[in-house]
Formats: sequence, C-alpha cells, structure tokens
Amino acid sequence: MGKEAEVGATFADGADRGRLQYEATTLVFRGATRRVWPAEALRGVRVEGEDLVLADGARFALGAAPAARWADAIANPKSRLDKICVKAGMRTAVIGVADETFTTELAERGARPVAELAGLDLLFYAADSAEDLARVEGLAPALAEGGALWIVSRKGKAATVKDVDVMAAARAAGLVDSKVVGFSPTLTALRFTRRKT
Repeated sequence: MGKEAEVGATFADGADRGRLQYEATTLVFRGATRRVWPAEALRGVRVEGEDLVLADGARFALGAAPAARWADAIANPKSRLDKICVKAGMRTAVIGVADETFTTELAERGARPVAELAGLDLLFYAADSAEDLARVEGLAPALAEGGALWIVSRKGKAATVKDVDVMAAARAAGLVDSKVVGFSPTLTALRFTRRKT
C-alpha cells in the first residue's frame, strides 16, 4: 500500500489542509481542492525543514523524518515486483492475469514459472467475478509452506468484485490477507497466505 497522511499544505494560491496520498507514482492531495501530481511532476522532490517540497513549490507539513521517507519513496519508487516481493528462483504461476508485460518481468527477475500447480511460492490469479472467486478454495493447496496467493482484480469504477468479497473467498479457503498493492493503473492485487497455526 502507498503512503497517506493528514497534512497542512501551502500552494501558490494559498494554504489548505487535507489528505495527502502517494501510490503508484502519483501524489494526490484532497483538501478544499483536489490536486494531482503524476510521476513526471514529482521530479526534484526535496525536504526543507519539516516539509516535503515539490518542484512547483507545493509544500506539505509532514515532519522532518516522515518528509524524508516520503521524498525517498517518491524519488526511488519500488517496482511492481519489489512491491509483491518477487525474488529470483521463486516457483510462480500466473492464471488469467491480463497484463502482457508481467510474465516478462517475472522472467527477467529470475522467477521460475511452472505449469504444475503445486509447491508455489507465488500464485497470481485474476478474479473478477463470483465464479472466479469460487475457484480460490481449489487454488490454496497449490501454495508451498510460506507461499502467497495474489488475487488480481480490476480497480476503481471498473471493479466487478469488491475487496470484501475477495477477502471472504480467501478466508473461506483458510487464507489470511496481508497486503494490497496497486498492480497496474487498472488492476489491484491482494496478497493471501495460509493461516498460521
């Protein structure tokens, strides 16, 4: 998940107070006015005293230590594979995820795609309907000890299943949720692992 904080902000047209969010290389401020800075507008982000300062002069009062963490996260964004903890040598499988670059990224990272659904370190499964979610229980046994099932679905207004439905299906399969990641501009991914006994 990205970063989020309630902040005081100063812009060229005045001060405001609201919610600052950073996710998927985009910074969003929701106060009296909603303001958005895409990745290219975040170049040159810096810390001045206790403020996070953007190249356009926008300032956000986060405190010295949090401002430094935000600046580092913005200047050095984690890749998708870093966020989902993919390491070389991991046994992986991808079922139904409509993202043409993802399997290439996995291969470049050194993950090992396997055809047999058994002993998987990471299983990525696309689920955008009740029928898809009904199959989760049958996928849980494919995970290795400590393995994770990432359920990938559409996000925002295009979503056809709710996070609570995804979580309910995984819990019914004996899994617990542990992380959510913006998988792509149109997809979100929830991570599930076996319940510890």
